[in-house]
Order: sequence, then C-alpha cells, then structure tokens
Amino acid sequence: MAIKRSYSDGCAAAHALDLVGERWALLIVRELLLGPKRFTDLRAGLAGISPNVLTQRLGELESAFVLRRRRLPPPASAWAYELTDWGRELEPPILELVRWGLRSPAFIRGAPLGIDPLVLSFKALADPQALAGCELRLQMRFDTQVFSVQASGGALNVRRGEDQHAQVSVASDTQTMLRLAYGKGSLQEALRAGTISLSGDAAVLQGFFDLFLLPGPGVGPHTGSDPV
Repeated sequence: MAIKRSYSDGCAAAHALDLVGERWALLIVRELLLGPKRFTDLRAGLAGISPNVLTQRLGELESAFVLRRRRLPPPASAWAYELTDWGRELEPPILELVRWGLRSPAFIRGAPLGIDPLVLSFKALADPQALAGCELRLQMRFDTQVFSVQASGGALNVRRGEDQHAQVSVASDTQTMLRLAYGKGSLQEALRAGTISLSGDAAVLQGFFDLFLLPGPGVGPHTGSDPV
C-alpha cells in the first residue's frame, strides 16, 4: 500500500502513525468500535468534519485494511463501514487514550459528549476494584440508539443493540448520564426532573453508576510532576 505521507522511520510505532495518525483517523475508528455505521452516521458523530475529509480518511483507512465497506442486511440494505478484525485491535489503545487524556489538567470535564464516546468511556473508566464481583445487565437508549451493558467476571462489556435480559432499561441524554456516572449526580433528582426514565430495578442502575471513580490530573503541583 502506498502511504501518502510517511515519517520514513523504521519504528513500528511510526508506521502505525503513518496509518492512523492523520487528523480524524482515530476518531473514525472510535466511532466504529461499537459496530458498523453509514457515512451519514459517521458525520453525525464527528462534529466539524467535512464530507470531503471524511471520504478521504475512510479511503485511507480502507486502503490500510483498518476498515472495510459492506452492505448492511435488510431492512437497512445500505452501505456502511466497519472495522476489520485487525482494526478492532485498536480498541485497547483508544481506551487507554481516554484514561490518559482524562488526567490532563487542561481537560474540560463535563463538556458535551457524543453518544459513542460516552458509551465507550464506560468501558475505559470502570474501576477494576468496583467491577470485581459485580454482576449486572442494563440497556441504554439515547434517541434511537440502543446499547447493552453487562458487568461480569470483572469486566464491563458494551455492545450496540438490545438486551432482552436486561435488569433495567434506561432512556436519557448524554449529559444527564455523564453527570450521573462521573459527576455523581442524584438518580432520584434526575427521575423527578424527568431527564431520565427507567423500567426495571433502579438499584441496578445505581450500582452501574457506582462503578466509576475518576482519577485526578496526572501532572501539576499536587502530583510531584513538572507540567512544563
């Protein structure tokens, strides 16, 4: 494959950046980690990207075998983009970037967050100690998008789609869920305000929110590190 721009460095990390280091490339991968998306869905999840740039990046990632284009089965019957098996191996480094970026003293916590980034953040930021011995299943709905979340065996698994065995189903918006999971907002207050609705066991949903404990900044005067 001919790479348009290259670091011309024999390091495999440099080659990886040749493939996915262009602006928007890793965010496109992020948008596909939970399943295939059409071009219009990708644009909706990537505020600020132009159609031309998106088309270019998709072509580059397809040429690099990071993603592929395929026709979705009926009733959709539309063309969509999905990660290859090799492309899906980018999930751990992307989740690690979430954890690393969160600890930046310049990161603005509570800023508006898209649906897929929020759902993926649950995988990245669940506390391993809180996950140990935790068993729960829930379904989340944001507008027309539905996700299934399951904590089991010390891991948190997330996928796009419904879960007929969910203990609780919740419908809300991303900012409300952001505050409840990471800002430790009150579930009861959100229910009274009507910003969240649920059916099933509310204690399961609260148990889910209790899985998250955010770390402090990684650099700064209180960490013993020089931020310069």
